[in-house]
Amino acid sequence: MDIYEQIVQLRREGRRGAVATITTVRGSIPSFQTAKMLVRDDGSIAGTIGGGCVEAEVWQAAREVMEEEKPRTLTFNLNNNPKYDTGLVCGGTLEVFIEPVLPPALLYVFGAGHVAYNLYKVAMIAGFEVVVVDDRESYANSERFPDAREIIADDFEDVTHRLHVPESAYIVIVTRGHRDDMRILRWAVNLNTRYLGMIGSRRKTIAIYKELEQEGIAAEKFAGIHAPIGLEIGAVTPEEIAVAIVAEMIAVRRQAIPNVPGKAISYSSRSAASERAQDALAEPAESS
Repeated sequence: MDIYEQIVQLRREGRRGAVATITTVRGSIPSFQTAKMLVRDDGSIAGTIGGGCVEAEVWQAAREVMEEEKPRTLTFNLNNNPKYDTGLVCGGTLEVFIEPVLPPALLYVFGAGHVAYNLYKVAMIAGFEVVVVDDRESYANSERFPDAREIIADDFEDVTHRLHVPESAYIVIVTRGHRDDMRILRWAVNLNTRYLGMIGSRRKTIAIYKELEQEGIAAEKFAGIHAPIGLEIGAVTPEEIAVAIVAEMIAVRRQAIPNVPGKAISYSSRSAASERAQDALAEPAESS
């Protein structure tokens, strides 16, 4: 398997990495221009850019690039620094371009009602691949979600028992009832995904947290959950709430807002109307 196939496989697995490429060469170096090395998120490598201290420094930089998700260029002068002495006759200069390899932005939407439908549409426009999960085949189907990556119509408990979700994924819980929301959160809170959000007001959220704590789930597990979900823009309608949710996911994805507020107690200025809307849209009365 060549390095390009390994990059594709890495992304399919929902994993991160970084590719280092020698872009500029002047003089003699222990490799060649365009040589590539893939560094995976577990530290393993494929390919080489010549070995030695240069490769070791590039490996370390690649680890940082995949974390920061920003490319970087390194310059090495083999003639002026004795630590780069490989025992070969090398006295050249090389530049190495390191670029992140990122998995697709994969969003799991639990629920197929009003908010889920609009969330699917907005998220697709924003570049997310969407998996829709609901226990109603009349709603979780290809007619309603024609461009979804996958549609799963089955009991939520059965789905969560067999579903493999990568840590790079985003999860949004917007089912038609609080009981189902709690069932899914009980499972999702242990996954350590990049984003986990649940629809509902502070009142509903805190009630669910307390019930799960009584079951033995540690309170700190809830610290990173985005609930009430979405950036505070006063969203009330399903369409507006979908926009707020995707905006929050983009902020997390691009690291544009450090520590994006998301906990139930985070938004002191969240409007009462938007909280009531989240609860109303998640009540069992929602049928579509």
